[in-house]
Amino acid sequence: MKEELTTIGFQELLSSDAVDTALSKSGTSLVVVNSVCGCAAANARPAVRFSLNNENTPDHLFTVFAGVDREATDAARAKMIPFPPSSPSVALFKDGELVHMIERHHIEGRTAQLIAENLMEAFNEFCG
Repeated sequence: MKEELTTIGFQELLSSDAVDTALSKSGTSLVVVNSVCGCAAANARPAVRFSLNNENTPDHLFTVFAGVDREATDAARAKMIPFPPSSPSVALFKDGELVHMIERHHIEGRTAQLIAENLMEAFNEFCG
């Protein structure tokens, strides 16, 4: 499940320091809180992959794995406040500020295509 994102260029963040360093970069950063959840994550990961076939895409791609890399996941979620912790989830940051969030309840019951379209709209607004 990790490789589904890392093989397409996502950098896996394994510590709170790595999250802080990653999200201090200028430009846009996509952070996927990955999950073993069968139904929601099964649509989230393909949606993220598909969304990157867009003219505008984030400068940086990062992932943390909920339930596995607790320290990194907690640090990433702290930067997603006021949204409550959820996994899977997808957050877009611009210059370290959260600008778009897709929570688990936006993923459940939706197709990968619909989730990807949501992300592409955000990419068109904030990336590029």
